Amino acid sequence: MENKVMKRALEIEDYVLSFRRDLHAYPELSGEEVQTQKKIIRELEKLGIPYRKAGATSIIASLTGGKKGKTVALRGDMDALPIIEEADVPFKSTVDGRMHACGHDAHAAMLLGAAKILSEMREDLSGEVRFFFQEGEETFTGAKKIIEAGGMEGVDACFGMHGMPSLPTGQVDITPGYRMAGCDTIYVKLEGVSGHSSMPHLARDTIHPACVFVTGLQDIITKNVNAQDPVVLSAGKFMGGTKANIISKYTELEISMRYFSPEARKTVHEGIRRHAKAIGDAYEVRVDVEIEESAVSLYNDVELTEIASESAVKVFGEGNNIMTPRLMGSEDMPFYFQHAAGVYAFIGYRNEDKEAIYFPHHEKFKIDEDYMKYGVALHVQFALDFLGVQGNKEENR
Repeated sequence: MENKVMKRALEIEDYVLSFRRDLHAYPELSGEEVQTQKKIIRELEKLGIPYRKAGATSIIASLTGGKKGKTVALRGDMDALPIIEEADVPFKSTVDGRMHACGHDAHAAMLLGAAKILSEMREDLSGEVRFFFQEGEETFTGAKKIIEAGGMEGVDACFGMHGMPSLPTGQVDITPGYRMAGCDTIYVKLEGVSGHSSMPHLARDTIHPACVFVTGLQDIITKNVNAQDPVVLSAGKFMGGTKANIISKYTELEISMRYFSPEARKTVHEGIRRHAKAIGDAYEVRVDVEIEESAVSLYNDVELTEIASESAVKVFGEGNNIMTPRLMGSEDMPFYFQHAAGVYAFIGYRNEDKEAIYFPHHEKFKIDEDYMKYGVALHVQFALDFLGVQGNKEENR
């Protein structure tokens, strides 16, 4: 039996594709999505969907149904990246050094398509559907701004998605538990005493202890963290010294950390601080550690995953929900999950015939646009299924 939601998604496919291609041709960086915001607002006004601005360029839109019920939030990010596009598409970026290389143009267009379909059935909805057109995902700032603007107040469930080349078009991955890693940036500053390179005993070098600090990072993981809880520590920046014959007074490190388990994260944080103190004591230098939280790990709620999986069967058909490996990459969607349970789907866009094979952030990044109708339909189907399931349990708020 043909799914009615999927049928409607096919009927508005040209509308969604046209909007996506326009966004793709005029990409805007995180926090600068001014024209993108204006374009989305114009469409929301045509659809008669109430909205309000949030943050710098985000939008919180809302559809309230004819019956009381729960509230579900659907999210689509919309920022681009500072990349020179090399993909061969007729709607290639017109902005030098800017490119939608992560597919957020498609995410925003799919959410708009879902809003269009849901607006046509607003009287039949039980509860509220909230739409987050979000700025700044690439900088992990957009979700926080929507939350600060009250976007999550009264929300019972969140749903988001990302196109991925790990699956072919027509398949999806909706799996419970941890699915994306959290991300912290660790700043380490060593301060010693400068001096002449011929007499290091009269100075306190910081380059050598910084090297020892970096080589010892992996010991923190292997000797303190359960091997079943993956953690990645990568020293991406090492700056020290001014001249070959001067003992370096200062050396600075920047380290990226990825993790799933909050317990493993805490263990590594404590280990790094102990390590810093030990290095400082051993080499008689000052070692300061600052840990900056970028994003928390993404955890799919078990109950919501079951609902979303049932929605996926209706949209994709049986046998097309395929579990893929967890990603060590990060995203700011889990900030919403700190306020309400949520679920996040990976939707396949891989199509070798169309050269849609590249992972996000590649200069030749390209999607198979055929995947977008699935994204539109899945947004709608999940909203209907969640409100319907919850409505059966509780008629009123």
